[in-house]
Amino acid sequence: MEQRTGPRSDVRQAGSDVRQAVEYDLVELVRLRTLLFEHLGGDFFDPASTDDGWLDALAVVLKEQLTADGVRILVVDGGDGRLAACGIGTIEQRLPGPHLHNGRIGQVIGVITDPAHRRRGHSRAIMRGLLDWFRAREVARVDLYASAVGEPLYRELGFTPHPDPALYRRP
Repeated sequence: MEQRTGPRSDVRQAGSDVRQAVEYDLVELVRLRTLLFEHLGGDFFDPASTDDGWLDALAVVLKEQLTADGVRILVVDGGDGRLAACGIGTIEQRLPGPHLHNGRIGQVIGVITDPAHRRRGHSRAIMRGLLDWFRAREVARVDLYASAVGEPLYRELGFTPHPDPALYRRP
């Protein structure tokens, strides 16, 4: 088995060894991100075409973000040369306000566990690692979009419904 090299930021959680992703993980990060969209379903997530060009763009952006200050990509190794799980956190600087004193908002993006590795605490361990990272950077609020399967975990970790209605528009 090849050893992965690069900076490690380990967080030990309930049987899951969480570490910061490195460039060696890119192929697996793209694979897991693809699984995420396959499991979400619905018209919003269905691609407008069968063009897989987004996968190349995803790999480029992930590679850039592996070392970005405002991004944290955490993974759990699957023990089979593949990743068992991953999760991404980002920090955005917005304008401060009465409920957002420093204007820093965290966003949890795409926590996904490979189906062969589910129900082992990997998502929980990744979330705790991301929440620790947000706390250390004095993030005022952390947002996420939860799937029906993930919502109980997020509620257990203290997430509540957001009072602002969300709207979107595709150009």
